[in-house]
Amino acid sequence: MYASSRNASSQPEIDDAGNGSDVGFHSIRGRLPVKRNPSHHQYQHSDRQRASSSDRQLPRTTAGAGGSAAARSHLHNRFTRKGLLWLFPFFKGKSGFYGMIIAVVFLFALASMVMQNSITSVFRQRGERGRHLREGLKFGSTLKFIPGRLSQRFLAGDGLDRVRSQPRVGVRAPRVALILGHMKIDPHSLMLVTVIRNLQKLGYLFRIFAVGNGKARSIWKSIDGDLSSLRTEKHAQIDWSIFEGVIVDSLEAKEAISSLMQEPFCSVPLIWIIQEDSLSSRLPVYEKMGLERLLSHWRSAFSRASVVVFPDFTYPMLYSQLDSGNFFVIPGSPVDVWASESYSKTHSKDQLRELNGFGKNDMVVLVVGSTIFYDEISWDYAVAMHSIGPLLTKYAMRNDASGSFKFVFLCGNSTDGYDDALQEVASRLGLPQGSIRRYGLNGDVNSVLLMADIVLYGSAQEVQDFPPLLIRAMTFEIPVIAPDIPVLRKYIVDGVHGIYFSKHNPEALMTSFSLLLSNGGLSKFGQAIASSGRELARNVQALECITGYARLLENVLNFPSDALLPGPVYQIQQGGWEWNLFQNEIELGIDLPKMDDNFSVKEDTIVYTVEQELTSLNYSADNSENGTEVPVLDKLTKLDWDILREIEISEENDMLEMEEVEERMEKAVGVWDEIYRNARKSEKLKFESNERDEGELERTGQPVCIYEIYNGAGGWPFLHHGSLYRGLSLSSKAQRQISDDVDAVGRLPLLNDTYFRNILCEMGGMFAIANRVDSVHMRPWIGFQSWRAAGRKEALSAEAEKVLEEKMQDNLRGDVIYFWGRLDMVGDVTGSNDALTFWSMCDILNGGNCRTIFQEAFREMYALPSHVEALPPMPEDGGYWSALHSWVMPTPSFLEFMMFSRMFVDSIDGLHRDSSDVATCFLGSSKIEKEHCYCRVLELLINVWAYHSARKMVYINVTTGVMQEQHPIEQRKSFMWAKYFDFSLLKKMDEDLAEAADDGDHPRDTWLWPMTGEVHWHGIYEREREERYRVKMDKKRKTKEKLYERMKYGYKQKSLGR
Repeated sequence: MYASSRNASSQPEIDDAGNGSDVGFHSIRGRLPVKRNPSHHQYQHSDRQRASSSDRQLPRTTAGAGGSAAARSHLHNRFTRKGLLWLFPFFKGKSGFYGMIIAVVFLFALASMVMQNSITSVFRQRGERGRHLREGLKFGSTLKFIPGRLSQRFLAGDGLDRVRSQPRVGVRAPRVALILGHMKIDPHSLMLVTVIRNLQKLGYLFRIFAVGNGKARSIWKSIDGDLSSLRTEKHAQIDWSIFEGVIVDSLEAKEAISSLMQEPFCSVPLIWIIQEDSLSSRLPVYEKMGLERLLSHWRSAFSRASVVVFPDFTYPMLYSQLDSGNFFVIPGSPVDVWASESYSKTHSKDQLRELNGFGKNDMVVLVVGSTIFYDEISWDYAVAMHSIGPLLTKYAMRNDASGSFKFVFLCGNSTDGYDDALQEVASRLGLPQGSIRRYGLNGDVNSVLLMADIVLYGSAQEVQDFPPLLIRAMTFEIPVIAPDIPVLRKYIVDGVHGIYFSKHNPEALMTSFSLLLSNGGLSKFGQAIASSGRELARNVQALECITGYARLLENVLNFPSDALLPGPVYQIQQGGWEWNLFQNEIELGIDLPKMDDNFSVKEDTIVYTVEQELTSLNYSADNSENGTEVPVLDKLTKLDWDILREIEISEENDMLEMEEVEERMEKAVGVWDEIYRNARKSEKLKFESNERDEGELERTGQPVCIYEIYNGAGGWPFLHHGSLYRGLSLSSKAQRQISDDVDAVGRLPLLNDTYFRNILCEMGGMFAIANRVDSVHMRPWIGFQSWRAAGRKEALSAEAEKVLEEKMQDNLRGDVIYFWGRLDMVGDVTGSNDALTFWSMCDILNGGNCRTIFQEAFREMYALPSHVEALPPMPEDGGYWSALHSWVMPTPSFLEFMMFSRMFVDSIDGLHRDSSDVATCFLGSSKIEKEHCYCRVLELLINVWAYHSARKMVYINVTTGVMQEQHPIEQRKSFMWAKYFDFSLLKKMDEDLAEAADDGDHPRDTWLWPMTGEVHWHGIYEREREERYRVKMDKKRKTKEKLYERMKYGYKQKSLGR
């Protein structure tokens, strides 16, 4: 949001949703000359606040105490020097001399005020359009961008400082996906390349995806050799969950964001960098035409981003309609330096001066100010006139053969008629004709800057960003004079890169100005300042930009337990843009027109494409006087409605004729058996509409079915089709409609609770299948596969599927588990001297607490004393371990594994709920890991169960289908804890828990075990058998009573009609 601030005690508010007069806000950085419709970029305010959910209220300055100039009383100019002495007759002798000095100083101040009042009155007469602004923003007020509530968290975050102080073992670099909207040679690419290369030095690993192609492809390939072309059909085939975050660099990459707006990718951090204003120029058009659907579409896309980053502070105003509190500004861009250097290669100062009527020996002084209100000559320039008034009267009156001083004002719009106002000011001050000129900001700004000898920044506003016009002027090697505002003092050294003067102090300005002059020209001191200023401008704010992104990534991205932490921000030493990478690729003057005109809506931009898709606009546009294309909707005429009605009547008549013809045709009645079979089939479809479709028929006779577990529409593209697979949805809302996927929530109501669905992940789907398994699965073999397996290239190929099916056909029984998703034990381990083992890898994946939690859960599950070892050994023998829930085993073995898993999960949940801090997850370090607390331990649990229950473990190569046994049983017999995994013991433990649940003897308020599946023990079986026997005997008794009544009283037919 933007706030108005000033040195006043009270601050009323400006409502940006008001209906007052409009003031235009425009971004000029890298887009000069600007050709915009002012009415389409307006920042509205009014005195009346509005309670609207989509509008934001901004602070506003008071109409109270203003600057010192406003507080002065203006004396009438009839008092002459003689009159003043007559008023003070006590000025005699020495006291009279000192009084005389005081009077002279007073008169000088008085004359200055009279001149200021004269100048201001001219602008007041000409500037009635900006009167509402002056009423709201008084002299000394400034606009300031304040990040929203979401961005405030990133701004106030301490990054990774706390995490770095804790012990940590990582095996891989943090992965970040970078989506490029284009690969053009332009300043935006230069900025992004510089930032990414420095982030790489901190330890980030980037995977780059490109939506479009361009000349900068070779530069990006030097950063990521596996650069991928991201076509539209591939957006949904990338597993974004493997990245700690995603960075999108422009609006053109917006289509890739659509795949990130679906589960399970909604929690992946997204940083969206907006460096163009093509959309902002269309937002007022959408609002004016009532195209709420388009606004809602873009608002939804912007709100998906964790943070929307802009390169300067004008962009948040341009896009304020889409702000959901996640706007953020990281200042710094080479776009102004790029534009200036490109312009200077094709234009000459002398040539431009000649074309604009300036003499070769003229000293051209350019006065610039804030570019925020460029459609108006705002009060900002009136304040500047107050300060430079004495400067004008001293230098502008010089006019000799050697040349004269020309003061040029760069402000406002070239067509708004303020030239007459400036000439009136010049005549009131007695300045020669032509000594003051004005150029608009919508013209060729670079030419005006290049013609100047000295640039004076006259704005008194406390800006947040380095003024872009000053960067361009310094790049043109022009000395600058500026007020001592904080943002300039941060970069410019007084007397080295520029000269400062105190605000609202004409004498200080005169002194600073005189330092740059010598014999009617620029002094050596001024030339030295211009030279050093050019060197500073070339890389100004580069270091701040790089470090800004480094800090943002630390606060936004999720760093899981197995990821190495990036280096601290202070390690960044580079303070300049990567100009050397682009020097061999381009000549800077080539792409300037493209860069300066990129605000217009072209047919190949995403903005135009979205408009066409959502509104079907006819772009034979109405070119208004301001040049903005306003699309006109096609309207249906009376002729169109008549034609449509005729078509409908004709189709209806044809349908009636066909029905009549079919009724007159003879039809075979058919065989009764066939009619009966069709009737039974329709009845069966009524009761089993989702169980007997084409997919189920294809699986008839198959010995195995692999259930693919997914959670959200984002996982659909990774699912397989065919008789071997069947989908298993963890969310009823995200279930595929045209398939026979199993609804896990319908089979296990526990998954309706988002908390339990998140902490159990794929294991929750397995619990749903195991719950009354005969109703959904009646095959000898059963398998599972997470949707993530396909995304990480760990899914079975067609050849491997064929080998597995043949193996199932030949061997319908056996205690064996076939798995193909394997745990990656390869990594650059830091922070530990131990070799990677199963338990060390489990620790790495679970915040360093896997062994501790597993041991405590195992101890509680079996009620082991504290002195007994409770961590099952998993020796490292070079074999693979299962991961990604990708395996096949006999159905009875699966039910046994589910029995063990339910009790183990309940033990972990019991430890978690019995801890002092229930909200803390000890099995994760990042936010996403804590949300899915038990998932990573449960993913590896099958290895412990299979190893110690003497199951044969066979690994299948996903490409070739070659099978290889892992951890042979003969070699692990001495390590197995078979007694704890014996089926009889597990069955007895399961029955004990079922009895306790049946009796209502719950160990804690929220007991997880009864909610994860069937509750069954011998007592329940006996009670059900007795109930069935009671129902049977009751039925027999009623039958005997009917027969006895019939024998006694005979058969009586009920009366009809009753």
